[in-house]
Amino acid sequence: MHLFLLLILPATAAFGQIDPAHCRYALGMEDGRITDHDITASSQWYETTGPQYARMNREEGDGAWCPEDNPSDPQYLQVDLGKLTFLTVVGTQGRYARYSGNEFARAYRLNYSRDGLLWKSWRNRLGNMVMEGNKNAYTSLINDLHPPIITRYVRLIPVPKLSTTVCMRVELYGCLWEDGLISYSAPEGQLMMPPGYPIASLNDSTYDGAHERRRLLGGLGQLTDGVIGLDDFLLTRQYHVWPGYDYLGWRNNSLGSQGFVEMEFVFDRKRNFTSMKVHSNNMFRRGVKIFSSVSCWFKPRLIVDWEAEPVSFKTVLDDRNPSARYVTVPLNRRAAKFLRCRFYFADFWMMFSEISFQSEDTILPTLIPIVSTVPPIKKESTMSTPSVMTGNITANVSASDPPDDGNTPILIGCLVTIILLLVIIIVLILWCQYVCKVLEKAPRRILDEEVTVRLSSCSDTIILQTPPVPPRSGHAPTGPANTDPHYERVFLLDPQYQNPAVLRNKLPELSQSAEASACGGGYAEPDVTQCTPHQCFHSNAPHYAETDIVRLQGVTGSNMYAVPALTVDSLTRKDISAAEFPRQQLIFREKLGEGQFGEVHLCEAEGLPEFLGEGSPLPDRDGRSVLVAVKQLRADATSQARNDFLKEIKIMSRLNDPNIIRLLCVCVSSDPLCMVTEYMENGDLNIFLSQREIESTLTHANNIPSVSLSDLLHMSVQISSGMKYLASLNFVHRDLATRNCLLDRRLTIKISDFGMSRNLYSSDYYRIQGRAVLPIRWMAWESILLGKFTTASDVWAFGVTLWEIFTLCKEQPYSLLSDEQVIENTGEFFRNQGRQIFLYGPPLCPPSLFELMMCCWSRDIPDRPTFEGLYQALKPHVNQ
Repeated sequence: MHLFLLLILPATAAFGQIDPAHCRYALGMEDGRITDHDITASSQWYETTGPQYARMNREEGDGAWCPEDNPSDPQYLQVDLGKLTFLTVVGTQGRYARYSGNEFARAYRLNYSRDGLLWKSWRNRLGNMVMEGNKNAYTSLINDLHPPIITRYVRLIPVPKLSTTVCMRVELYGCLWEDGLISYSAPEGQLMMPPGYPIASLNDSTYDGAHERRRLLGGLGQLTDGVIGLDDFLLTRQYHVWPGYDYLGWRNNSLGSQGFVEMEFVFDRKRNFTSMKVHSNNMFRRGVKIFSSVSCWFKPRLIVDWEAEPVSFKTVLDDRNPSARYVTVPLNRRAAKFLRCRFYFADFWMMFSEISFQSEDTILPTLIPIVSTVPPIKKESTMSTPSVMTGNITANVSASDPPDDGNTPILIGCLVTIILLLVIIIVLILWCQYVCKVLEKAPRRILDEEVTVRLSSCSDTIILQTPPVPPRSGHAPTGPANTDPHYERVFLLDPQYQNPAVLRNKLPELSQSAEASACGGGYAEPDVTQCTPHQCFHSNAPHYAETDIVRLQGVTGSNMYAVPALTVDSLTRKDISAAEFPRQQLIFREKLGEGQFGEVHLCEAEGLPEFLGEGSPLPDRDGRSVLVAVKQLRADATSQARNDFLKEIKIMSRLNDPNIIRLLCVCVSSDPLCMVTEYMENGDLNIFLSQREIESTLTHANNIPSVSLSDLLHMSVQISSGMKYLASLNFVHRDLATRNCLLDRRLTIKISDFGMSRNLYSSDYYRIQGRAVLPIRWMAWESILLGKFTTASDVWAFGVTLWEIFTLCKEQPYSLLSDEQVIENTGEFFRNQGRQIFLYGPPLCPPSLFELMMCCWSRDIPDRPTFEGLYQALKPHVNQ
């Protein structure tokens, strides 16, 4: 199974922009994938301290690489990574040599080269070249590279201090640079002096090429460092640098009358380009917009002319949403090694923070087991934990670079070997699935000496264990009451716990409702229409869902709505009521998100109002083009996903509420299957509120985007109204949050389910083995621990959504807690011993409204209000 994981690794680099926080795989110094031949040095102390011994956590020879004692020139250790690599982390150790050595480098510099000829010196974002080294001979030290570098050759140059002898052991971390870009050229960035704001320096401050005649030539910099600029270009990502740092920007009239910015891109080899992604700022209130159009010319070799016919693309300009965004430019599979693109201005300024390219290339992965990666990056620090394990980089053979005839038998042998290994892997996977099914039927017991709580998800079960831990220094061992909780993930084969009786005997007594939740079949819940008088708002709404729930797997990785089985059965027997829309009239504009089974695209629908006719749910567009969101099922989706997609269409076509996203039409007569829904001009509520302040005389005087308290209350009422409609159908949403509430230009809210598919909100979801994702910060305790998703758990999520609204989405719920601590906190709700942590009351929130939030977070399910009660309680606030 470890071999199978390698197939996932190339996707991290081959598709989309590299994320430095995840591109942190050990490149092979420690495990030997980087051979001795690839490690050289300027000198060595003895033969037994040669460069081949400079491997992290290894003590062959005399324990490390040590240069000559007092050389006249700076000494270096050089590593050839074999291919262009996105390097993010450097780890170093000294010479320990089984207690006999005590030499280490207290500081060092880093030089790098992409071709082995032209060497460049690495500098951090403040221009410093020297990196902190080790403090002793045995502890490893991890330095995050801010900025990361794209290179093949790396030189570590010790900086001697106090005439000490230096020795080094090294590991390098990163991932394969599949983008293939080796340089870009562009005009230098410029200064922006917005009235009333600090001066923004929009230059490429980490560019490693030449600066000639106010133009950047032959290097790479901030457009390829993986750091995406914020919506407000004056803000930066915690590097304590100047305003505008994350963007390279140009003023329209500074480039003459041409009205465009011309950039040239050089790649490592000829490639078949499918698309270009440009992350662009769009703060139109300050005269900044994405480019209006772009034209790209192609050249296959250096000595030939540019091809006459360019690829041109016109963007859809957005004067409603000031969010920065990726613009995807299709390149129509044109083959080239050199690209020249002209980006045309749409306003006074144009700013880019990242540019990446996608191309069709043959990838032959090297079959080496993957163990792990470096711990997650912390951007505010250049240091990380020294606990480092090995990873993998896959080899890449391109169809455009055929091997020599003499290597043909070797290549054929490799291909045959790879095919045989893949066949073996498939057989093992099928065999494991068979064994898993057999084991699922076998009885399983819970050890008496383990206290366990179940964390449930759609595809895995995690056991949070509280084993005994050693006593702290200076204290005698005590009983379990004095042990610190320590959580460990354990993945079971059976998604349902076989015998929870032992667990319940070891935990505090459950209330009647919680006991029913733990023991009841399916998703049956007790009557919750009766609330405690001092806490909840009464209503005569129907009970929560009291029937079995069918969970449809959404195309974008979300679970859509959890629907009562009887409802699904009645709806799916009917034909699809949405009309078939001509597929050719959908014009792709931008990918909004993607998931396991499909993608969500922003498209322009030509002639849609006329197609829908009278009674169309579309608002008046004032003659503008109609933008829609298109959910598209992947061609390789499973038959189960395909069936669920059709069921989802049937269910969505019958949802009719002003606060629920509407299905407009479908394209199901041919593959790929598509459903077309409304698209809201103001985006999602999370982004909308995070870019605004509460309304005041100051915001009016300075033209700062703002919202009033009345606006926030009106939004809350609309969400409760939409959820009241879903609850009346016994639908369970399971992912209610501001990211899933969309706004049109009149601030009408419509509840959707796109949030899970968007990379922007990946940190809002707790990921299990890269598969299941859970929005744990919005989930009720019984959903996390017992796997119970009901309207009652939606009420809990509604309380968190209210909290988001009245904090203007300025921070994540439980922002001071890690994901593991959030899960631990749900255990405190379960134990009900008064140690659970609640979200604080937002300063903007009226006390009566915060009391309503606290009611939504009641530990006992019967004490939570219904959505009908919430709607009736919130409605009077709007009219005040």
